[in-house]
Amino acid sequence: MREKISGILKTVSKPGRYTGGEFGEVIKDKNKIKLRVAFCFPDTYEIGMSNLGVRILYGVLNQMEDVWCERVYAPWTDMEEKMREHGVSLFAQESGDAVRDFDIAAFSLQYELCYTTAVNMIDLAGLPIYSKDRGEDMPVLVAGGPCAYNAEPVADFFDIFSIGEGEDAWQELASLYMEMKESGTYTKSAFLRAASHLEGFYVPSLYEVTYKEDGTIASFEPKYPDVPRRVVKRIVKDLNTSYFPERPVVPYVDTVHDRVMLEVFRGCIRGCRFCQAGMVYRPVREKSPEVLNEQAKAMCKNTGYGEISMTSLSISDYSCLDTLTDDLLAWTNEKKINLSLPSLRADSFTKELMDKISTVRTSSLTFAPEAGTQRLRDAINKNLDESDLMNAVRVAFDAGKNLVKLYFMNGLPTETYEDIAGIAELAQRVVHEFYRNGKPKGRGVTVTVSVSCFIPKPHTPFQWEPQDSLESLMHKQMFLAEKITDRRVRYNWHDAKVSRVEAVFARGDRRLAPAIALAVSRGMRFDAWDEYFDYDKWESVFRDTGIDPAFYANRRFGEDEILPWDVIDIGVSKEFMLREMHKAHESRTTPNCKETCSGCGANKLGGDCRWCPQAK
Repeated sequence: MREKISGILKTVSKPGRYTGGEFGEVIKDKNKIKLRVAFCFPDTYEIGMSNLGVRILYGVLNQMEDVWCERVYAPWTDMEEKMREHGVSLFAQESGDAVRDFDIAAFSLQYELCYTTAVNMIDLAGLPIYSKDRGEDMPVLVAGGPCAYNAEPVADFFDIFSIGEGEDAWQELASLYMEMKESGTYTKSAFLRAASHLEGFYVPSLYEVTYKEDGTIASFEPKYPDVPRRVVKRIVKDLNTSYFPERPVVPYVDTVHDRVMLEVFRGCIRGCRFCQAGMVYRPVREKSPEVLNEQAKAMCKNTGYGEISMTSLSISDYSCLDTLTDDLLAWTNEKKINLSLPSLRADSFTKELMDKISTVRTSSLTFAPEAGTQRLRDAINKNLDESDLMNAVRVAFDAGKNLVKLYFMNGLPTETYEDIAGIAELAQRVVHEFYRNGKPKGRGVTVTVSVSCFIPKPHTPFQWEPQDSLESLMHKQMFLAEKITDRRVRYNWHDAKVSRVEAVFARGDRRLAPAIALAVSRGMRFDAWDEYFDYDKWESVFRDTGIDPAFYANRRFGEDEILPWDVIDIGVSKEFMLREMHKAHESRTTPNCKETCSGCGANKLGGDCRWCPQAK
């Protein structure tokens, strides 16, 4: 296979995406192992190599003596064309072997618009795209990642879904596979049945779904008594002792996040009602500053990177942030290694923190008010006052910053045009804050307003809410454009047509599989890329498969309705999310976890959330 690959590399762009051989890759003798795993990322090398979850699971599996895990990325369109022309099937980076020759092919589904790319990769591997058509001699296909929390739109394509965090779960699945092979009890159906008994693994073929005349789900039942009615997500309870990749693979070509990614903690204390990550990654679990400092040192030594990005959903909520930054600065300043603190909240941004991260040579800062008025910020439970934002930008401006990015959403539940106009007014007040003490000599300010469209996501308090119609979203975008008249305020907005398709698949069920299959057969892939997304083609696909997009995107789901993702238990209770949805319509907030426990239920999973009374 390597010879065929080499023969076409000089004819495609960025051949470094496909060569393998990077510093830090894992090579094993395939004749001495019992399980081969192809870890497939349904996007380009540059995107996939930047994914921390993939790095973690790659290392976790390769820690096992009898397992060899290799990486696979979606080839760009020019490379795919050459591969099909020359009979080269989808291959792994490390060995160059065909994915169809592996025991397990694992896919990381990060975003609904990667579905066509993932299914196209299955086809490019020379495998039938539907799981029911793949025989005993073909790999078991497993999918995980954020989209697995509603696996139904792609349930017919994969054999197993990994729900939650995979460090422990994946080692259990790998051990089960090897044990059944060695004992002679392995068949694909027996393995899938046994895998369903492991915590955190959902096998869709073991469930029967029926529908009512109105199109809603009538029942969602396991086919056998030993199959769990609901699949409980897996979590890692102690991050201090769990695996973390201190010797990650270093890419040959520029990637999106070409730096050390230091995972500080998991979960979120905030409870924004639109945010899926804030719900599905609960409970909050932190690493100690001591562990983080040692991991940062090891990764910088092993990679040569000159920047450390401290990752989490909200880094300023880390309870030991001052200690951690002091520990890191004690050696990073001397080695000229920059610290990056993404996902800062305006209400936690202080001069002291600004002084510490001043080594990052940038003139811009980013905050996410999400809504233009306090009423709407309360409705979505952002728990951010305008005074918090103004204090934050004042600190930034006093420190010499003159570029501010503000992230908002439109189409939020309970939103009015007054709320939309409030975005322009808030941006203007940020401009005025820059000039409050007169015009700085030789300097101006730029406030960039970026507005995305609200998408109702599974496992959130807004999962029942409808998305605005496409026409309404586009009208609101133009309305805001008219309200922004200051040239110092730049306005960017997300394509509402993309958001509509995303909403369809976010709240979709198994009846969407034929649409995905038809889209792939028509050459659709890389829908997350502007140059390849085609709304007209998607409309045609939905029409030809008898699917009404409004049924999934624009319908208010019933509070008593069986939701496609109800088979998945994320820990946070449905009762809690219903309470939160009702409070949104009254613009009532819920305190963050540090202030008081609101009884979301996530602590039943373990992990000792430090703010939950059950953990004390």
